[in-house]
Amino acid sequence: MYLTHRQMEILELAKTSGRVIVEDLASRFSVTPQTIRKDLNEMCEGQVLNRIHGGAVFPSGTENMQYEARRQIAAPEKQAIGAAAAGLIPNNTSLFINIGTTTEAVGEALANHHEMMVITNNINVANRLRPVPSIEVVITGGVVRGSDGGIVGEAAVDFIRQFKVDYAVIGVSAIDTDGSLLDFDFREVKVAQAIIANARHVILVADSTKFERTAPVRIGRISQVNTFITDHCPVSSIRRVCAENNVALVETGKVHDA
Repeated sequence: MYLTHRQMEILELAKTSGRVIVEDLASRFSVTPQTIRKDLNEMCEGQVLNRIHGGAVFPSGTENMQYEARRQIAAPEKQAIGAAAAGLIPNNTSLFINIGTTTEAVGEALANHHEMMVITNNINVANRLRPVPSIEVVITGGVVRGSDGGIVGEAAVDFIRQFKVDYAVIGVSAIDTDGSLLDFDFREVKVAQAIIANARHVILVADSTKFERTAPVRIGRISQVNTFITDHCPVSSIRRVCAENNVALVETGKVHDA
């Protein structure tokens, strides 16, 4: 779904406080409660928020939001993270890219690279890089999730294990304060674990909203990656884990609209 400017502000408020109330929002934006209810209904239909009596709450726990809605969240930050990750990856290399809206931003930023082999379980990344003549795109086998174009399952895991690549770019659904990397789908977790195990340098890309969410399945720990790129890391325990395990923490800084 496409989020209007007001809906994006509502989403940020919900992320900060956990919930938003119709009457409060109507007063804040100087619009009628009916207008706010329409905004919230549209956002809840897109699974960006969950409706409650008199308002809405930010989704968490085992609930994941629709892929198109996730693309809208922190989009400028994801673009900056993607550019930073692409800047660390030289030409004449091989790499894995897994499923995720932030890893898609990396794929977009890699379009000007050359002499690369990109192995991915992300159909969206494959479609973006397929026309680039100097990049060879290899796509895994397995079950295609209709929700996001991710390829998951044992066939994808077995395929990935055939390779040993220079770099891996992985995204996650959530990062716990103890450094656990979390996701919603255990099948995707198996793929991500295989990617981490078969790359010489692992780059984790995640915007700062991932610190505000939770998910039920653990991929691994942040200590298993070599570089962590985010717009901002507000969690002191994560900074400490990175420092103690020689994980390079790269913060691109919050991107503001012009």
